Amino acid sequence: MSYTPWPNTLPQEPAPVQLGTAPQSLPIGRQSLPAGLAALVQKFAPITLKEMDAVALLNRTDTKFVLTNRHLLAALAAVRQDYRVLQVNGQRLNHYRTLYFDTPDFELYRLHVNGRADRYKVRTREYTDSSEAFLEVKHKTCKGRTIKQRIFTPEPVFEMTLDAESWLSGVFPYDSRVLEPKLWNTFTRITLVNRQMCERVTLDVGVNFYQGSQTACLDGLVIAEVKKAAAACNSPFLAEMHAQRIHPRGFSKYAMGVSLLYDNVKKNALKPKLMWIEKLTRGE
Repeated sequence: MSYTPWPNTLPQEPAPVQLGTAPQSLPIGRQSLPAGLAALVQKFAPITLKEMDAVALLNRTDTKFVLTNRHLLAALAAVRQDYRVLQVNGQRLNHYRTLYFDTPDFELYRLHVNGRADRYKVRTREYTDSSEAFLEVKHKTCKGRTIKQRIFTPEPVFEMTLDAESWLSGVFPYDSRVLEPKLWNTFTRITLVNRQMCERVTLDVGVNFYQGSQTACLDGLVIAEVKKAAAACNSPFLAEMHAQRIHPRGFSKYAMGVSLLYDNVKKNALKPKLMWIEKLTRGE
């Protein structure tokens, strides 16, 4: 399969997405990015993918925040001297798309919404600016650490294959043969790397979800994630969140997208978060 670049223009209404196929027309994001974001990111010193290998952090602690665009711009201005920004092929606003897999009855989703401490996600992720794709498993352990294992794939995996099942059998404790595609997700990411090389901060804007003809977007919101190998690492970004009185908040893009686009799933536990997100998007 040849690689198709992202479209330069965004369709008003994206065509229905068939989950088992490659949707080449998925837009990067239906809402515009914050005004001034691109110029602000250009003020950071750059770091390359190769340089960032030293801070892969595949075994780490995660701290998540949900920000407004206003909070994001203020935070970036405050920490500009403390971080470098990932640059891929000249791009600092990097585009991702992800396809999540689950069992027919959403077992992995239920583990999350039921608050299971030990849980997994299975996904294929396409890093569109570098034309790379990986099949990934994220394991949230009982000790609160996140362990990510992944394998490079020549093209995104749109359905379980024998090769995918063979690899998953060594890193995923459930039966991968029953996994099926459930949800597409696209977003634009800014990746900051602590100058001490002990921390990464990812900032996801333009977050959109797709399932069949259904779409949903987190308009005006930013999902921030601070990834550290050890608590001893000094984090100017965490200090900035404290200064802005923004508190950590658990957030799963997969769980949020499923709850927004599927009717036949358990979502009572997510209702307070959904209501809070709606208020935040309205600026309340």
